[in-house]
Amino acid sequence: MTEKANSRELALDVLLEILEKGRMSHVILNQALSKYQYLEKQDRAFITRLVEGTLSYVIQLDWVLDSFSSVKTKKMKPVIRTLLRMSAYQLLYMDRVPDSAVCNEAVKLAKKRGFQTLSGFVNGVLRAVAREKNSLSFPDSEIRYAIPGWMLSMWEREYGSETAEQIAASFLVPRPMSVRMNKSLASEEEILESLRSQKIEVRRSSLMPEVLELSGFDYPEQVEAFRKGHLMVQDASSALVGLISGSKEGDFVLDLCSAPGGKALHAADRGAFVEARDLTERKTELVEENIRRCGFSNIRTRVWDARIFDPSMEGKADVVLADLPCSGLGIIGKKPDIRLRLKEAELSGLAALQREILSEACRYVKPGGTLIYSTCTINRGENEENADWACRNLPLHPKELPPLVPEILKEDCRGNCLQLLPGIHPCDGFFLSAFIKT
Repeated sequence: MTEKANSRELALDVLLEILEKGRMSHVILNQALSKYQYLEKQDRAFITRLVEGTLSYVIQLDWVLDSFSSVKTKKMKPVIRTLLRMSAYQLLYMDRVPDSAVCNEAVKLAKKRGFQTLSGFVNGVLRAVAREKNSLSFPDSEIRYAIPGWMLSMWEREYGSETAEQIAASFLVPRPMSVRMNKSLASEEEILESLRSQKIEVRRSSLMPEVLELSGFDYPEQVEAFRKGHLMVQDASSALVGLISGSKEGDFVLDLCSAPGGKALHAADRGAFVEARDLTERKTELVEENIRRCGFSNIRTRVWDARIFDPSMEGKADVVLADLPCSGLGIIGKKPDIRLRLKEAELSGLAALQREILSEACRYVKPGGTLIYSTCTINRGENEENADWACRNLPLHPKELPPLVPEILKEDCRGNCLQLLPGIHPCDGFFLSAFIKT
C-alpha cells in the first residue's frame, strides 16, 4: 500500500500544480514522470491515468461531488478539492481499485497534508459517492462529456449536434501514441522489426502509411527506434502538412512556429533544408533536442517572433509552414486542461493573432511557392474564416487539396481547406489549408 499511497500523493501534487496554479498539464506531468523514472511501470501508468483522467472529467466530478457534499467544490480548500476530485475519478472510472482502498488512502492523504479535522468530511463524501455511483444520472451533455457548455454549443452550430457529441465523447477515449517514421534514416522494415523485437503493438495509420500508432510500452525513450531517431512523435493529421506542402530535396522550408519540430523534421526527412523558428529559446531547444536525437544536418533553429517581419527572408522560401498559436480545441484529448482554462472570449484574439502572423508569413514565400496554414483546433473563426481572409487580403491564391491528400480524405476537402474532427476522423482535430504565392 505504501507504493500506491506514494503514487497517489505524486498525482495529487501534479494535479495541484495544474488545477490550482494554472500550469500546463503535459509539461507538469512529463516533468514528474521524468523525475520519478525509477518507479515501476504500473505505478507510472497509474499516475498518468489518474492525472489525465481527473483533468478530463473535472466538470463531471464537480457535479458528482456537489451532489453529495454540503460544501460545494468551489468553496473547498484546494488540497481537499483536488483530493476529492482524484478520488471520485478512481471510484467512478478505475474499476481495479477497490472503493475501500480509494476512501482509506484519501483519508490518509488528508491527514498527512495537515487536514486531520477534514478527514471525516473526505471519508463521508467519498463513501456516499461509492454507495450511489451506479445510480448516477447526468442531467445534460455538458456533465456527461465533462465539456464546457460554450464549446458544445459552438460545435453544434458549426457541425451539428450529433457531430458535436461525437467530438466531445472522443476526448474521453484514450488513444495510442502516434509516431512518424524518418524513412531517410532507416527503412520501414528495419523500424518495424525493431518495434516487433520489443513486443510493441503497432498499427498503421489509415491516413498516412508512414505514421504508426504504438502501444504496449512505458515512455518513448524506452523504444529503441525512437532513441535512434528513426521515429518522431507526430499525429497523422500533422504529418499531412509535409505531404501537402510538397517539400523536397533542394527546397528551402521556413517553419515559423516549429516547436517541438515534427513538421520541420518531416521536411528535413524529405530532403529539404529547413529553418525552424519559434518565440523563445525554451521552444527552440525542444526542436534542437529532436534534431540531435534524429541526427539531421539539414535543419537549423532560430529564435524569432513570427509577428515581426524579417527582411533577410523576404521571398526566400519555397515552402513556409505556419502552424500557428491557436485554442487547441482539437487536442483536448491530449491536453485535457484546455477544457478548463480556455475561455470563449479568447478565440477572437487568437484569430486576430493568426492573421497578424499570416500577413508576415506570406512575404517569405517565393513567387509560385507554397504557404501552409494549419492549427490544431476545430473552430471556424481560427480556421476556414482565416483561410478565406488570407485569400482576400494577401497575395495568395488557393492550392486545391483533393489531388494532394490520401484518397480517404478527398471528399472532406473544401477547395484548399481540410478540417479533421476528432471522433469523426482517426486522428487529432486539425485544420490545414494551402496557398500559392502570386
